[in-house]
Amino acid sequence: MSTIIEIDDSYWENGGQILRTALSFSAITKKPCRIFNIRKPGLTEQHLLSLRALSLLCDGRLEGNFLGSNEIEFYPDANYQYRISINIPTAGSIVLVLQTLIPPALCAKEPIKITFNGGATDTFFSPTIDYFRYVFLRILEKMGAKIEIDILKRGYYPEGGAKAEVKIYPSVLKGLKLTERGSLKKIVAISGAAESLRDKKTAERQLAGVREVLGKLKLPIEERVEYYPTQCPGSQICLIGEFENTIIGTDNLGKLGERAEDVGKKTALELLNEQKTNSCLDKHLADQILPYMALASGKSQATVSEITNYCKANIWVIEKFLGGKFIAENNTIIWRGN
Repeated sequence: MSTIIEIDDSYWENGGQILRTALSFSAITKKPCRIFNIRKPGLTEQHLLSLRALSLLCDGRLEGNFLGSNEIEFYPDANYQYRISINIPTAGSIVLVLQTLIPPALCAKEPIKITFNGGATDTFFSPTIDYFRYVFLRILEKMGAKIEIDILKRGYYPEGGAKAEVKIYPSVLKGLKLTERGSLKKIVAISGAAESLRDKKTAERQLAGVREVLGKLKLPIEERVEYYPTQCPGSQICLIGEFENTIIGTDNLGKLGERAEDVGKKTALELLNEQKTNSCLDKHLADQILPYMALASGKSQATVSEITNYCKANIWVIEKFLGGKFIAENNTIIWRGN
């Protein structure tokens, strides 16, 4: 059996990033891992969702996988399950579970179909499903990944109740080179809300906030308003900046006590801040893309708006499993494999 990889979860402020990345690379490399010093309150429901889903995918063995645990051991197996169903009774994030499952699934021998019953497509401390689909997945497509996602029902915090189907195809990733983003083609603004908020025009009001910020700049904007049947009220907005060579994005959720217009304004200001950096990847995608840069053939290089602690945590974990090396400086991240 391979030597177990030891990972101190307290090393970086990471919000679960270390756990998800370590588990993914453990499954890919077939190297067991032990993650200890998991920060208080220990393993949360969201952590456990990702742990158990990955264990189901690759027939792995878990030790210490209980609520509040501050240590976990994972022993992956080579036997992948090509059809799995994940039941989420809470408003746990579907996107965060997928962040754990996609890297090993891309390395499988056959397409993998994942069905989600329950959970949230749009919840706090996680990318929205629109950012996932229209920013993250489109950058992955540039690297050669093929992933299909069908949202059958939206789910918001606190009740969840989403339904989704995802199909991940075996893919040989090619190196990413994003150093010049080119000129802006358009900004796509997707504003959505639960059907129960239609009379309040919540989605339209979020867009009004976006217009208040971006309208003065006369940028090319394509607007989409969507309402969905859901188990509880909620709203989200995602702004997607499409450039000649890349895509950047920002997103937010509606909150009780916060005007819908202000949610839109905040999201638009965040996009403008990203745009001003002239970088090819926004600060959220900067850490999310690192596992795929490391799995791709050859050298990868991308300019990012910010090298966050999430980036540094991901780099630290990936280098424990693989022989290559990241260079992260001057808002540029480079991966050099063996």
